[in-house]
Amino acid sequence: MKSPTVFNCPLFTAGFGTFFLLAGFSALTLLIIWQGMTQGTVSDSAYFLGTYWHAHEMLLGYTVAVITGFLLTAVSNWTGKIILQGEALAGLSLLWLYGRILPFYAGSLPNELIALVDFCFLPTVAFVIAKTLISTKNYKNLIFVGALMFLTLGNGLIHAQMLEFCSYTAATGIQIVLATIVLMILVIAGRVFPFFTERGLKGVLIPRNPLLDILAIGSATILFTLQLLSISGTFLALAALTTAILNGWRLVSWFVFRILFVPLLWVLYLGYGWLIFGFIFMALSAWNLILPSLALHAFTVGGIGVLTLGMMARVSLGHTGQSMKASNVIASAFVLINIAAFFRVVLPMSVSSWSSVSIYLATLAWLAAFALFMFFYVLIFTKVRSDDETG
Repeated sequence: MKSPTVFNCPLFTAGFGTFFLLAGFSALTLLIIWQGMTQGTVSDSAYFLGTYWHAHEMLLGYTVAVITGFLLTAVSNWTGKIILQGEALAGLSLLWLYGRILPFYAGSLPNELIALVDFCFLPTVAFVIAKTLISTKNYKNLIFVGALMFLTLGNGLIHAQMLEFCSYTAATGIQIVLATIVLMILVIAGRVFPFFTERGLKGVLIPRNPLLDILAIGSATILFTLQLLSISGTFLALAALTTAILNGWRLVSWFVFRILFVPLLWVLYLGYGWLIFGFIFMALSAWNLILPSLALHAFTVGGIGVLTLGMMARVSLGHTGQSMKASNVIASAFVLINIAAFFRVVLPMSVSSWSSVSIYLATLAWLAAFALFMFFYVLIFTKVRSDDETG
């Protein structure tokens, strides 16, 4: 009989609990550190240059933690096999955690080791997922393994510049990472939005439109490819507007009025709406009407921030046997994360002189949202589930 270990506990029984908890913790700590860096009260990472630390950690730290938790759980559902538990899951989470910590030890540790530790995380996740999908002949979901490898490519380009192997590759790497994350969200949304809506609203049947799905995701793929090819101006703007229209049409095709009364649903639809604003702002930026950073933060704080918080909240309830209803605490968190996006994106565009104030208010709203998430979910992630069902 195998003796129990410290890792045989509820936190390490499924990927979503471990990595959603890490994501929530990092959403708080990474932004606090970044705020300290911008104010000069915290020393910059000696490994990453300037804003590259902030971009890398929010995308390849926080967001990748959410993606990992979601995929480990989803692949278990798709295949009927538990992928990682106990020591193996704890080991993977420690690899992610070391990737966040080691950049602050540059000078004491070789830069190559710092890069290697962070770089290895995504290929490890891809290998674990691919092995399970292939062994169960679940080939259609290998698309997510491909997405993880694109994230790996982007991460590699960032580290290549930090290690001085190449010049000017970090910005391209960040573009690849952001584009891949947005495209993953568009793919996943097509699978879960209709399903979640039908489960959350009795008697509602959401129509599926595979052609519209292809057009919406395909147009976004073309748009990001044009951006990577440094195509700008009117051509890029028209591509961005086309993408916004197709994805807006897609979102409207799923929408029913009763969604407005269910926080676990409207937060997802609002998050998708921020992605559509991101496409619109890309068009305005291509015409030099607004700063590119506003489009960037519409995708990140708005689209990624709102959707990941909503998905973590919904998935966690379903997979821990809880009632599929957002508490007042979590509904407040959903409001606050959207306020954060408004202050970071819309207010600076409307009143440019308020930019520094609005960014500070956005930071406070973001921190408040994730503080509420952690307050409510930390006990859910760490307690034994009372049933054997899955969400």
